[in-house]
Amino acid sequence: MEQIDIDTIDLRLLDALQRDASLSNQDLAAQVHVSPPTCLRRVKRLRELGLIERQIAILSTDRLTPILGHGLTAVVEISLERQSAELLADFEQRAVADEAVQQCYRVTPGPDFVLIVQVHDMPGYQALAQRLFTQNANVRNVRAFFSVKRAKFAPGVRLA
Repeated sequence: MEQIDIDTIDLRLLDALQRDASLSNQDLAAQVHVSPPTCLRRVKRLRELGLIERQIAILSTDRLTPILGHGLTAVVEISLERQSAELLADFEQRAVADEAVQQCYRVTPGPDFVLIVQVHDMPGYQALAQRLFTQNANVRNVRAFFSVKRAKFAPGVRLA
């Protein structure tokens, strides 16, 4: 992996953006204490370097529940029968391609993968299980934990 040079101004920009990506360039520049043209140039560079993957809106599941229904969030541990590089990569590729999978982690020790999945209801989870787990002969064990409450969701990266 190539060495990326960033300084404290870049870190302050990244920190401010991950807290509120909707800031205007003027407001972001003022918050970080740089000129607006400098701010714009640096943010563009941070994007080009791949340090800013994308900007998204984080939706309130609590506020959307009355509109869309409750939905079902599960934390799922998957252990594979065989863990060759090819088989791990194959399962990972299938998992990340599935729209119900919000997060996919390859972990050790213990299970091989931990997935965070969001489905509409239990039949939706059963369909996901059929697609990713049951049809894959290399999946040895699946443990699912269903969320009853999200107490914290903080996707930011600690920069200090």
